[in-house]
Amino acid sequence: MKYPVSTFDGVILLFRSKIVVTLRKSILDPQGKAVEHGIHALGFSTVKNVRMGKYIELEVETERREDAERAVTDVSKKLLANPVMEDYSFTVEEIEQVQQNSAPHV
Repeated sequence: MKYPVSTFDGVILLFRSKIVVTLRKSILDPQGKAVEHGIHALGFSTVKNVRMGKYIELEVETERREDAERAVTDVSKKLLANPVMEDYSFTVEEIEQVQQNSAPHV
């Protein structure tokens, strides 16, 4: 599905999304265990259950928050997270008005 910037006259907004992708709790995390071991080697014995993940930021230009959220959901499901092994969560915040459209785009 393509996400048009605009289909009618309106304000184009810029949204920033912050996405966190993590391994599901049922999946062994060897990278997390290695980092936990390193933390313990540094003397921080109170640190437990280290899990590693990915953090992604992206921006979406669109007229409505709902469209930005739909785009981020689709990108997360189709590219950023492996649905068999990983979960994702995200936030979307409006950061600025980019422009006022004067003509429809296709």
